Amino acid sequence: MRAMAYRGPYKIRVEEKPEPKIQHPNDAIVRVTRAAVCGSDLHLFHGMMPDTRIGHTFGHEIVGIVEEVGPSVQNLQRGDRVMVPFNISCGSCYFCSRGLFSSCHNVNPNATAVGGIYGYSHSTGGYDGGQAEYVRVPFADVGPSVIPEWLSSEDALMLTDAFSTGYFGAQLGDIAERDTVVVFGAGPVGLAAARSAWFLGAGRVIVVDHIDYRLEKARAFAYAETMHLSEVDDIVLAVKRATGHLGADVVIDAVGAEADGSVLQHLTGAKLKLQGGSPVAVNWAVDSARKGGTVSIIGAYGPLVSSVRLGDIVNKGLTVRANQAPVKRQWPRLLDHIREGHVSPSELLTHRFPLEHIADAYHVFSAKLDDCIKPVIVVGEE
Repeated sequence: MRAMAYRGPYKIRVEEKPEPKIQHPNDAIVRVTRAAVCGSDLHLFHGMMPDTRIGHTFGHEIVGIVEEVGPSVQNLQRGDRVMVPFNISCGSCYFCSRGLFSSCHNVNPNATAVGGIYGYSHSTGGYDGGQAEYVRVPFADVGPSVIPEWLSSEDALMLTDAFSTGYFGAQLGDIAERDTVVVFGAGPVGLAAARSAWFLGAGRVIVVDHIDYRLEKARAFAYAETMHLSEVDDIVLAVKRATGHLGADVVIDAVGAEADGSVLQHLTGAKLKLQGGSPVAVNWAVDSARKGGTVSIIGAYGPLVSSVRLGDIVNKGLTVRANQAPVKRQWPRLLDHIREGHVSPSELLTHRFPLEHIADAYHVFSAKLDDCIKPVIVVGEE
């Protein structure tokens, strides 16, 4: 089969790889029709994440058609159109039984701090991802769901990670009615978090970024106020001034490991890999929150220590909440919002590339060319 293959930082290509096989009675094989490139894929592409191995296939946002099921699979059958959450989870361990699917204890032999993820570094289990013609789906009765007939494949694709993660980021903020919510980062996840904040009762939403077209999208899609980093001398002071000098009730870090804003932090975190990524965005979030406020972290960081302002967190009495989104837990609420016409997540999809041109997709997305918000990889026919 054709599949994207990692050949080193900034180097990917499409190669012929063996088709995946059923390895366990509860496996399924899914023929991929649509995949997406995520901002966290760019962390892999840029060499940010440890144990990203040559030849690995990325891609954790997947929709497709069930091609084959193992003998124990009961909830799926050949021909089903399915969406596959980026979390791989067993459904029965201590964490899964509490809805913490991203923390599953049985699917990642390489680490205890995170569960399994499709197409990410081997520190998340080493599972090949869905930027390929076929993907093996373990625990097929737990993760994937049949896509409702009324739901488009591209809306479903956005629910496999980006929009669900943004919604989860707003949930982590524990937003109260009329709260002021600040979102750092106007990528797909930040835009989803900003739009979702309204669903949870926010009275005001402000999105911070340094790219004009992404801020324009924040105004049009998330109905948010915006702040341009290059137009203020000090973003924390600007947030304070905009909030009566108190700070925001809730601040969401939707940037992660490659945040600009400090030459030293970007050099040590994003370039020299001496930290688990540049902590600029999370430190801005800490400083921009009011005393007693909440900081939600959904941006991706590596496992190394980062220079986060722990003293400020303690002294301000902040609540900090973070996790990989337990995607499937968000689906019932989000499906209601989509069905009732409150949101169409696929509005965030701006570019479509065939699998053969996936290197172009990564380049356009990484370099933020052509007003790219999020690219789709068109793999096969539905």
